[in-house]
Amino acid sequence: MPRAVLDEQRIHPAIRSVVAGHHADAIAEVEAAVAAHPVVVLGMAGNPWPKKARAALDRLGIAHHDINHGSYVSGWRRRNAVKMWCGWPTFPIIFVRGQMVGGAQDLQRLIDSGELKRLLG
Repeated sequence: MPRAVLDEQRIHPAIRSVVAGHHADAIAEVEAAVAAHPVVVLGMAGNPWPKKARAALDRLGIAHHDINHGSYVSGWRRRNAVKMWCGWPTFPIIFVRGQMVGGAQDLQRLIDSGELKRLLG
């Protein structure tokens, strides 16, 4: 499933390091968490959807690692870098065994179908 990403050759050499390094620490934090934990929920304060996803996991007794990047008025640049990196447009962004599975509603569909248990099995 290829998705459009601006080819490096179309980025002027003088700014490539800026593009490559844009909040690289936020992306590294996510990558490390995804490598270390079976379930990772990326969220933000004040957004009800990450809370719903975490509550659904809690009801099932599924441990999850949570990362919050600010609120609606803070941390948006870090969140934007993570969104650009993974291609998911909204929060939460949920990973299961290293695979991005989408947001809260996508997680609920996995729970309802039994697929989440299979992924974690």
